[in-house]
Parts: sequence; C-alpha cells; structure tokens
Amino acid sequence: MPNDPAHDAPAAAGPSPQPPAAAFSEPWQARAFAIAVLASRQGCFTWSEWTRALSRELHGASDAAYFDCWLSALQSLLLGAGTLGPGELCERRRAWEEAYRRTPHGTPVSLNVR
Repeated sequence: MPNDPAHDAPAAAGPSPQPPAAAFSEPWQARAFAIAVLASRQGCFTWSEWTRALSRELHGASDAAYFDCWLSALQSLLLGAGTLGPGELCERRRAWEEAYRRTPHGTPVSLNVR
C-alpha cells in the first residue's frame, strides 16, 4: 500500500521530542492520530508528506508539545491540500471552545456535529 506508514516512513533526523510513555493520554490525541492515518489512506497526503510536516512541527518543540505538533501538522496538510478550508477550521475551533466552556467540570466535552 503506497500510503502505508510502515512502507515509506523516513528515519528520524536528529533529536526531537519523544512521544509520551502512554500512546495517548487524551482522547483527542487518538483522534488526531486516526484522522492523520485515514487522511493519508484516502490520498489527502502521502505518509512521507505527513512525516515531513510533523518533523517541521517537532523541530525545536518541547516534549510536552508532541501531540500539539501532530495537530498542527495535520491542520497544515489538510489546509494545504484544500481538504479543509480556513473558515471550517475556525468554525470548528470556535464550536469546541464553546462546548468546553459550557460543559461541567469532569464531564466529557461533546460537540454536536451539524
């Protein structure tokens, strides 16, 4: 499979932040991972393009920012490919911010998708 991460992932070039010990410490991190894999499989970008974008984001980032870099790389690739428009991204971010502000502490945040 040409977009399979196992087939064309390049070797890391130099030190970079390491992923946390647990694969995902928050549900959104698992979702970002799944979206990246699915978008690659659907041809939005190749896995090599993904690893280059993630590498650019990781360069100079702290270990704590690992999955923030994932999210930034994903957004950059989807915006660059025209898969996601800047307005859609801003609207979704605003909707999530409103959802977490109105969600009681300790309750999972849920976004009602239209």
